[in-house]
Amino acid sequence: MGSKPTWLKKKVFLNNSNINKVKTLLENSHLHTVCQSAKCPNIFECFGKETATFMILGNVCTRNCAFCGIKSGKPSLPDIHEPKKVALAAREMDLKYVVITSVTRDDLPDGGASHFAKTVKEIRKLLPSAGVECLIPDFGGDLNSLKIVLGEEVSVLNHNVETVKRNYPEIRRGASYEVSLGILKMAKEINPNIFTKSSFMVGLGETRKEIEELLMDLSKADVDILTIGQYLRPSVDNVPVHRYYTPQEFEELKLLSKRFGFKKVVCGT
Repeated sequence: MGSKPTWLKKKVFLNNSNINKVKTLLENSHLHTVCQSAKCPNIFECFGKETATFMILGNVCTRNCAFCGIKSGKPSLPDIHEPKKVALAAREMDLKYVVITSVTRDDLPDGGASHFAKTVKEIRKLLPSAGVECLIPDFGGDLNSLKIVLGEEVSVLNHNVETVKRNYPEIRRGASYEVSLGILKMAKEINPNIFTKSSFMVGLGETRKEIEELLMDLSKADVDILTIGQYLRPSVDNVPVHRYYTPQEFEELKLLSKRFGFKKVVCGT
């Protein structure tokens, strides 16, 4: 598509001292964030507010999803010191809520679940009152891996379905719609008291009917929190944007989603 519509454009204040503070801290700690690795367009806004989503287990993914800006290939071995480094960085940033995600690591026996668990444990040692959200990959649908993560004090278990079912073969190569829904449903079965969360993008050619079907499936999986956002193409190597949704359309999606019983819905660009 051509240039982005005006409602997607934001002013960026690069002279914000917090941006350099966060970047320097992450570089000195040898840590990755999904903000940087996935080429997130909101990176300066988040860094300016001294927040970031820590990405553990390296910055090379074993999958190659068509929408994602993260590098694909053969990852290096996990950094055994990374869990402690994440906790120290979170304390340095004085975070009240810590979000941890990772690349997909199909090369590891547990998909990286034990590394997630160690990271949560280290954060709890230094920031016992902070909320901790784990945005996990699908772990190949492995129940034991999910139990490893939920064995720690996780506030929110997040797994993104990313797009409607029809798009999976092209957009989420190597993933399974049913496996992703299964991970969310199993999390509630393991711990009925945990908050579960998921997210999907629009602008990838989905129809209204397909969105409604996805909302129904997420509702049946007992997802508590839902976010819906606009797909933005990270690079020319990624799948192009089919169309941009207007703020009014996002408001309509929010109203539609609430009919399915989610506890919280965040919708927008």
